[in-house]
Amino acid sequence: MHYLDANATEPLRPAARAAVLAALDLTGNPSSVHGAGRAVRRVVEAARTSLAARFGGQPEDLVFTSGATEANALAIHALRGGNDPAGRRVIVGATEHDAVLTAAPDATLLPVDRDGVADLDALARLLTEGGPALVCLMLANNETGTLQPIVDAAALCQRHGARLHVDAVQGAGRIPVNLTDLGAHSLALSSHKLGGPMGAGALLLAPEVSAVTAMIRGGGQERGRRGGTPAVPAIAGFAAAASADPPKLAPLRNSAPDGDPASLRDAEHLGDPDHLRDADHLGNTALVHDADLPGDTASLRDAIERIALDVGAVICGGGAPRLTNTTCLVLPGVRADAQVIALDLEGIAVSAGAACSSGKVTSSHVLAAMGLGALAGQAIRVSLPWNATAADVEAFAAAYPRIAARLRLALASRAA
Repeated sequence: MHYLDANATEPLRPAARAAVLAALDLTGNPSSVHGAGRAVRRVVEAARTSLAARFGGQPEDLVFTSGATEANALAIHALRGGNDPAGRRVIVGATEHDAVLTAAPDATLLPVDRDGVADLDALARLLTEGGPALVCLMLANNETGTLQPIVDAAALCQRHGARLHVDAVQGAGRIPVNLTDLGAHSLALSSHKLGGPMGAGALLLAPEVSAVTAMIRGGGQERGRRGGTPAVPAIAGFAAAASADPPKLAPLRNSAPDGDPASLRDAEHLGDPDHLRDADHLGNTALVHDADLPGDTASLRDAIERIALDVGAVICGGGAPRLTNTTCLVLPGVRADAQVIALDLEGIAVSAGAACSSGKVTSSHVLAAMGLGALAGQAIRVSLPWNATAADVEAFAAAYPRIAARLRLALASRAA
């Protein structure tokens, strides 16, 4: 299997596996005061210290959760004022993960442009239209890889007395992530998106966020901010994965710096892929052979995008800075689920949008917010894991043109 669905979950890193196994050998509840309990607690607190340092916070401000969904929900619950009916109104980016959108169903949506970048002029207007606000803006989009202007948004929030929560799940481990440098009030993090085990996440709070009302109450764990016995092996693996050597990070860049021919900016071109065939900005086909080292995600992604452009696919978000491991490809006229299934039958794992919808393939709200209309149901996401190799891309290169031709032929036959 050629696994190209890292944004759904990264492969487990060896260091994380070793940390999980070591923690599984320990017996004791970290809340117990005897020696066995204290030994387990040391594992939890060492992980807390390591993760807080890695992401620019203080250990006492890091709350362990079951994952990023809970971390996002806790952040929104706490930063908007808990159960206080006079709490802050919420402004949420239109392309946020469902975990954020469903945690604030009454939120005002912040529009994005054709590349999925938040409209900061609209944010400035929204911040002046009402009382104190909580703004939720993801660092990197899980479907397109588009990076949001977090620092600029943080400056606007500071100017208007708003709080800023950042879902940093997809950026962590792929680009530098530092709570203080971003100017945010909180970050949501996930273990398995870093190459750690599933079942652990964290909410990292800025020091000025003092009062956090728990959503899950119990024995007073996590300084009373989140009840329940922590998943110690998962937490140990989380910290180990975050401390592992990061993948080879290339400078963040657009796919199409010259004239943006690879993006969906011009709607009239969507039915005419010929304008995309000249993709010299992506280099030559030797890229796939030059990127032999695992983790060289920039070169590998560029090779995938050249292959896709050559068969008439279109890159979503190609005009904005993106994660170097992520590409979202529209094959006009061909349903996303058909593409995913066809690639799966070739031994290649990709996805259509987020992987958190109970196994369903549905039209992407992210791409719809970017103005793609019906094309929002015709896109696949290819996301390279930390251990991706040229062989994975070569497999995609061999399968994708053949699949595109076959699915288009079937579509034409049905139309006839």
